[in-house]
Amino acid sequence: MTPAVAPEDEPQGLADRVAAAALSVPGVHDLHGGVLGEVATYLPGRRVAGVRLLDGVTQVHLVLEWDAPMSATIDEVRSRVAAIVPGVVHLAVEDVAGPAAVAGD
Repeated sequence: MTPAVAPEDEPQGLADRVAAAALSVPGVHDLHGGVLGEVATYLPGRRVAGVRLLDGVTQVHLVLEWDAPMSATIDEVRSRVAAIVPGVVHLAVEDVAGPAAVAGD
């Protein structure tokens, strides 16, 4: 008999929790689905773009804020995601959001 899996540990709950953890880090602007939108966890009726759950590996693709300290931001994302998922966490910075428009330009 297979043990029951808690809802938060199923791919749907886990992908959403990983996305929320990454987005909660200051300096993270958004998640990025890859060049062709291929980086995602596909769920019934929707997908979680920017998060790919594989056996023992979690991939998170990020868009950082213009002024975010890259190394510190990545370290914090990795730490928060690693607390949720088993195995290795791979991060990719796919883009950087441009600086906010200056009023009057």
